[in-house]
Amino acid sequence: MFSVFKIGRTAAALAAFVWLGAVPAHGQTAAAPVAATATQGVVNINTATAEELELLPGIGPARARAILEHRKAQGEFKKVDDLREVGGIGDRALELLRPHCVLTGKTTARRPD
Repeated sequence: MFSVFKIGRTAAALAAFVWLGAVPAHGQTAAAPVAATATQGVVNINTATAEELELLPGIGPARARAILEHRKAQGEFKKVDDLREVGGIGDRALELLRPHCVLTGKTTARRPD
């Protein structure tokens, strides 16, 4: 059984999500996440520089450094899923990264114009 307090808290939390834009308000459609569409092309995670790694969705300077440090300490990545071993990269981040990561070949990623 729900108390008024619990229902009030839930309603307030939902209102905060709508106000912050995390949930579309009635009559609005959800916008595509910027991070999911910011990169065009692929990044070779075994040869990429920090700047190239930062082209990946959700990867900033700190995570790029962490990827480089992991690669230096552990050697080349054997599979893209090995990125989970890098601090700050979990399952959700990996799902955003996976379409943009390769293990061989050239880095072709570019920011859209």
